[in-house]
Amino acid sequence: MKVSVIVYSMNEIDGMKSVMPKIKKEWYDQLLIIDGGSTDGTLEYARAQGYEVYRQAGHHWVGAYEEAYRRATGDILIDFSPDGNSVPEAIPELVKKIKEGYDMVIASRYMRGAKSEDDTLVTGFGNWIITQTMNLLFGAHYTDSIVMYRAYTRQMLKALGLNETINQAPTAQLSVRAAKYKMRVAEIPADEPKRIGGKRKMKILEDGFNILKLMLRELVTPVSRN
Repeated sequence: MKVSVIVYSMNEIDGMKSVMPKIKKEWYDQLLIIDGGSTDGTLEYARAQGYEVYRQAGHHWVGAYEEAYRRATGDILIDFSPDGNSVPEAIPELVKKIKEGYDMVIASRYMRGAKSEDDTLVTGFGNWIITQTMNLLFGAHYTDSIVMYRAYTRQMLKALGLNETINQAPTAQLSVRAAKYKMRVAEIPADEPKRIGGKRKMKILEDGFNILKLMLRELVTPVSRN
């Protein structure tokens, strides 16, 4: 099974320089950068390192994911943030668990043995509320339902037929539909260090509301598997 590591960037030059050299080449078959319009040297740095770089055509996270799915060639896809929040050392464990037969493996910040150093009281509570709501509505057992850092199979991606168009909700839709269709999902503990430079892209109230709307819509709308 070939592995594609998908790195999503938007003005993350400081994080890129710190984090990207820690991703070992033997961990992946393809590493691609999906950029949302960086102006701080991120693109120039990535190209100078020889990475496969694409500027996304669409807007926000929805456009980034659409671009990634067009460009990725692996059987296993790993979503990775270069801002310091995703620890590269978790990549081999994510791949190992997928090869054990799981459809998706989440790098959980809230499992025993892991911690988030980037959470505030507000974001930590908001993540907990969303995860508990998702578990209740869809019979899941997540500890971290909306973290971006995760691995999943191309086969699962095709089966779920993702179509979310609201910003920040594509990752949540992965979790929701994996639960709805009884996919094999595992979590591994993975710390979330503090962001390195740049600015947080999340809009707490708006994004949280969008995810709650997504869950309600998924709850009442049956979706045919592809």
